[in-house]
Amino acid sequence: GKHPFVIYPEVCAWYGSLTVADLTKDEKLKAKLIKKFEPFLTTEAKRISSNAHVDYRVFGVVPLEIYLLTKDPQCLAIGRRLADKQWEQTTADGLTREARYWVDDIYMISAVQVQAYRATGNKIYLDRAALTATTYLDKLQQPNGLFFHAADSPFYWSRGNGWYAAGMAELLSELPADHPKRARSMDGYKTMMASLLKYQGDDGLWHQLIDKADAWPETSGTGMFAFAMVTGVKHGWLEAKTYGPAARKAWLGLVQHLDKDANVRDVCVG
Repeated sequence: GKHPFVIYPEVCAWYGSLTVADLTKDEKLKAKLIKKFEPFLTTEAKRISSNAHVDYRVFGVVPLEIYLLTKDPQCLAIGRRLADKQWEQTTADGLTREARYWVDDIYMISAVQVQAYRATGNKIYLDRAALTATTYLDKLQQPNGLFFHAADSPFYWSRGNGWYAAGMAELLSELPADHPKRARSMDGYKTMMASLLKYQGDDGLWHQLIDKADAWPETSGTGMFAFAMVTGVKHGWLEAKTYGPAARKAWLGLVQHLDKDANVRDVCVG
């Protein structure tokens, strides 16, 4: 398409599909998704960007997931290289210089760093993701629990908040109970989840601007909020009797936004 490199929309779809295939024991789908990666080991390697940008580094999520499924060392090397390159240069905060202090980064950074931890067991990757999460909490989370897209963009954008919710679900799923940044991370996550309950529409969706009732219902943010709530219920972080119905309501609402080809409609553009 218009991008010479693979970026986050395809990465999220691919990673999500691999996860679904594994959870549902769909070996045919899993094999198809793994085979799709083979050209990136040879002729399509040029589509893996070396640019220092979170939207490109997140590509590492896919080969790391394939490594977890297949133990292919080539996939581990590609994914780990992207995770490490992301931290090649750091800021005064100790974060990667790729950090923009946009709430999107919580997913783009956490996803690849957490995957690198899952693949290697090296806790440095968790430390990086946890430091990013808590730094962004202090800079962007507002008293109502939601997040500005950036310090100079004071709006509660649905997908921007969704990136945070999904990124924290990935991080907290792996962050040990005794990690020094777990309590702060969990507090920020729970505060956000409680706030989201107040803004969910009767149709199960959240609006493009979360706190604006006249904004349109948007699907990508809703999907990530549902994922974050389901993850919280499954791990016991959130009360099942409260958040289970909210997540189910969101899921059933999203189903209404599928077209005849099963594409999700009403997704906000970048």
